[in-house]
Amino acid sequence: MFKLTQALLCAAAVSMATLAQAADPVVIKFAHVVAENTPKGQGALMFQKLVAADPKLKDKVKVEVYPNSSLFGDGKEMEALLLGDVQMLAPSLAKFEHYTKQVQIFDLPFLFDDLAAVDRFQQGPQGKALLTSMDDKGIRGLAYWHNGLKQLSANKKVILPKDARGLKFRVQASSVLEEQFKAIRANPRKMSFAEVYQGLQTGTVNGTENTWSNYESQKVHEVQPFFTETNHGLIDYMVITNSKFWNGLPDDVRNELQTLMDQVTVEVNKQAEALNQTARQKIIDAKTSEIDPLTAEQRQQWREAMRPVWDKFSEQIGPDLIKAAEASNKAS
Repeated sequence: MFKLTQALLCAAAVSMATLAQAADPVVIKFAHVVAENTPKGQGALMFQKLVAADPKLKDKVKVEVYPNSSLFGDGKEMEALLLGDVQMLAPSLAKFEHYTKQVQIFDLPFLFDDLAAVDRFQQGPQGKALLTSMDDKGIRGLAYWHNGLKQLSANKKVILPKDARGLKFRVQASSVLEEQFKAIRANPRKMSFAEVYQGLQTGTVNGTENTWSNYESQKVHEVQPFFTETNHGLIDYMVITNSKFWNGLPDDVRNELQTLMDQVTVEVNKQAEALNQTARQKIIDAKTSEIDPLTAEQRQQWREAMRPVWDKFSEQIGPDLIKAAEASNKAS
């Protein structure tokens, strides 16, 4: 009788624990390294809000957002995702070269004419295939989020490639971006996003590349007197999750989260360019820096100077993938 009672009590305890576990919502920690008033920051908050308001996900999922490297910095966030310490990130596309060389395509300088071309490529079959290209490494891509096209900043006026010679430019940890600056005889320096302001302020680096919204939100214009409007490259993010975590979610929950992510992506990409133009104007209004647009002839000089980088990485990325990206410049 004692053994039976003990068995029943154990079964009841297991049952109650299971019910309690079922009642607890799945917590998605969404960490990122930029300010909340950037496209990525706004997207993360929008996703959090939509999940909280979705009746299909009520009491099932809770999203927590950690901006500005408040949970993990640039160098640690990918490791944290793979260990399950966070469930969602939106790293720059430049961060994925250790997981798939194909994603390096987004770092090639002067590949895309504008954001419309980027959209055509990312929404096409080749772009969508890249989202699942890292599944075997434990990373599942959910969406592409725009930040915008990159501009150069420096502590001196840089109009032509020769003006950049000898300058130390901060770069993300990307082989393509390192070679991009070596091609114009500048010196690339890897540095985390959170360290950029201080690095520029102290002269550890003389310049950097980024979008207007990242420049303005991090107050880079306070320590950089010159910006060159090159539109030479892309800073986009891939919203990613841990593959094991994602595949372990109930089908209805996973499908609903993907639906909401798709909705957020449309809005983020719509707002990204508006945010960049607003940030650009704020930099102008601050009167701390000079913004120099390039003529078509000057931009062509930059393109020719950096074009050899394409050839250097063609085999790693895939010539057919580069051709597909180039073809996206022509509207269908």
